[in-house]
Amino acid sequence: MLSLTYLSSATAEMTALQLDDLLRRARLVNERCDITGMLLYAGGSFIQTLEGPADAVDARFTMIEADERHHTLFIVLREEVERREFLAWWMGYRRIPERDARRLPGLTDYLDTGRIDGEEPRRSAVTTFHRAFREHLGA
Repeated sequence: MLSLTYLSSATAEMTALQLDDLLRRARLVNERCDITGMLLYAGGSFIQTLEGPADAVDARFTMIEADERHHTLFIVLREEVERREFLAWWMGYRRIPERDARRLPGLTDYLDTGRIDGEEPRRSAVTTFHRAFREHLGA
């Protein structure tokens, strides 16, 4: 089982309707491919985790890389895992107001610089994103 978390920047601020459409389509594809995960959107930045069979996650990520709605994709963490973090979600989603996102350690660094440096901070940032998604955002 592969877990892949990446960050990217939107080419333009997305409306609620555009995000709803993106999610509807993503959930259909993810269910067909046995991919679960989560998506956070804040201040024009995406943070997404995809988890599932390695070939399916890699194929899905290739499609995501080609999507012109965002740029500067940065893989934060790619690792084999024994179990899914987001078992029940074809694509859990939260849109976070930028003022709230800036309170999350790791996310603030990304919003300010566009990157997260070093291996240990990457793992710490991913853990922070996942915990914030589940606990602080009512997931």
